[in-house]
Amino acid sequence: MGATRAIFLPGSVLPAAPAYSELIHALGPDVDAVAKDLEIYETAEPSPTWSLDTEVDGVLREADAKGWDTFHLIGYSGGGSAALAFTAKHPERLLSVTLLEAAWAGDWDWSPAHSRLWKEFEDLESLPPDQYMAAFARLGVKPDVVLPPPPADDPPPWMAKRPAGIKAFLRDFETYHLDRERLAAFPKPVLFVIGGLSNPDQYGDIADRLSKVFPDFLLEEFAERHHFDPPHRIEPERLARILREHWTRAEEGKGGN
Repeated sequence: MGATRAIFLPGSVLPAAPAYSELIHALGPDVDAVAKDLEIYETAEPSPTWSLDTEVDGVLREADAKGWDTFHLIGYSGGGSAALAFTAKHPERLLSVTLLEAAWAGDWDWSPAHSRLWKEFEDLESLPPDQYMAAFARLGVKPDVVLPPPPADDPPPWMAKRPAGIKAFLRDFETYHLDRERLAAFPKPVLFVIGGLSNPDQYGDIADRLSKVFPDFLLEEFAERHHFDPPHRIEPERLARILREHWTRAEEGKGGN
């Protein structure tokens, strides 16, 4: 049997290589892993025509370039929303899906708390970039979580693109049609990984909605983690074990109810 084929999509802040290097190392040499950066950051500013479909097309090109008919797809945060969009568009290409606190905010009958939270995200739009990033992070975790201060050193060059990229994701969530019927028809295993210290009004509500859509859905909680110290960076060995079990189940055809 050949190597396990997997594409990893990062969130809207950290690039793919540093985001996933520890996890890919923990998975070992029998996993052919592609840490793929998001298409939105290929240009200095987000293209006015960018949408989640742009990310879907990018994943498709990556898989075709590798000669992969099927593969496992893993997405964190904004990359998780791209993974959801890919699942709806090209389910036949996927062996399984893993959503690491996938972001989503379309018209999905959210709880009142979730709707209030997304109004708070919208209210950040006018903040300058340095204040925006701090306020954005604050909304992603429980109120009593202490977030570390920004690094004292100058930020890396790629950070300058992040506020505009995050805003583009949030705007696209409002108009993008994520087809629930297409997701409900996806028979393969879907794993959702959540941090116990992340904002439950966001990621908990997303997990709850998706658990009612996908026929084969598993929720895995990392009690001490939150969105900005996620399992793939802080507990890569444990997450690697969970992923191997998830992938083995999918490849043995044990998905679906």
